Amino acid sequence: MKHLMLPAVLLVATSVSALAQTATTPAVAPKEANPAAPVQGANSFTEAQAKERIEKAGFSSVSGLKKDANGIWQGTATKSGMPTTVMLDFQGNVVSK
Repeated sequence: MKHLMLPAVLLVATSVSALAQTATTPAVAPKEANPAAPVQGANSFTEAQAKERIEKAGFSSVSGLKKDANGIWQGTATKSGMPTTVMLDFQGNVVSK
């Protein structure tokens, strides 16, 4: 009986620890869209990083990227076959209009 007790205690302790880490780890929390995007601020994304981030958001044919005075990258892109203006703020929010 003593031999079964230690493995059971370890199993419970490990499970509780893993559960606690999953619930509090920000890396696994879903990113919520910022309704105020694009947000003005000092933008440290390079043009290549901005293009990559916009493409990862589902846009293609990203071109004409320029960072404006508010720190927002703006350019043109295509999504679902439709051309659109696209913006990327310093927080990484991608917005189209």
